[in-house]
Amino acid sequence: MSLPLTSRHALVGGSTQGIGRAIAEVLATQGATITLLARDAERLREVAAALPTPAGQTHDFLVADFSDPQAVAASVHEHLAQHPAGFHILINNTGGPAGGPLLDAPVDALQTAFNQHIICNHLLAQAVVPGMRAAGFGRIINIISTSVKIPLPGLGVSNTIRGAVASWAKTLANELGPDGITVNNVLPGATLTQRHTSLIEKKTAQTGQSAEAIEADMLKTIPARRFGHAEEVAAAVAFLASPAAGYINGTSVPVDGGRTGSL
Repeated sequence: MSLPLTSRHALVGGSTQGIGRAIAEVLATQGATITLLARDAERLREVAAALPTPAGQTHDFLVADFSDPQAVAASVHEHLAQHPAGFHILINNTGGPAGGPLLDAPVDALQTAFNQHIICNHLLAQAVVPGMRAAGFGRIINIISTSVKIPLPGLGVSNTIRGAVASWAKTLANELGPDGITVNNVLPGATLTQRHTSLIEKKTAQTGQSAEAIEADMLKTIPARRFGHAEEVAAAVAFLASPAAGYINGTSVPVDGGRTGSL
């Protein structure tokens, strides 16, 4: 099945590495024009230059740090002032909070994560929805975690904030459905990214186990008996962003090899 996105413009957060970069690449392959959004200007320039251009697109990027929601919003509003056609696809994606028990988390860790995820997502949605309404087409896709279905041990702050994002998304989906705008969540499981590596390294330091032993234990919980790849998450996103997914709204789709123990 073809998933054409020619003439569509996508804003992709956290897109210099991992899942965010894979999403930008897959959407560009399907014909979308991509605006990357992240904090590292040099990396953004490199990724934008390397994106596919099968439909002759011209990709660009915005520099902003998700720890500063107002700066993120300002960068997007400035872009929209120069490109009034707006965005048809918004990918809310940024790095997850550090691991650790919830009770041990300082209050500012919760506040920081709330700003990076809920507040940034909300400000970005407010910025792009008017253009989506005018176009009669919109896709808001949040990259969160399978923890919204079953909380993951040792990820207290992440579990809390990801769950809040899922509830925010469901509420927004109900409000925007009549406008031809869908809001969905993609829930990556254990995926071979920099975050996966950092979590393994932290657990190794805490337990003294080898990385190989920790990963072997993780694989026992995954029916597919392997870790995911960023491109597999991106493929799910590409489908949800396409016209073919117009009747899928307000849901959360795990991409986890079957690990999540709920329907």
